[in-house]
Amino acid sequence: MLKIHKNIVLDENQNPVAVQVPIKEFERLEEIIENYGLSKLMDEVKDNERLSIEDAKKYYQSLK
Repeated sequence: MLKIHKNIVLDENQNPVAVQVPIKEFERLEEIIENYGLSKLMDEVKDNERLSIEDAKKYYQSLK
């Protein structure tokens, strides 16, 4: 499991209001979340109809 070194930021009443993590650990967390989201999206569309290469090229050209 990913070890996260965190510092909790407190307000004047000693209530936690934020968390600080080293940038490298934050970037790793971002990568994990993005990969998880991509995996879920791929699972959602795995049974969808697939485009031919030509249809895919036409579709992507229409997005420009």
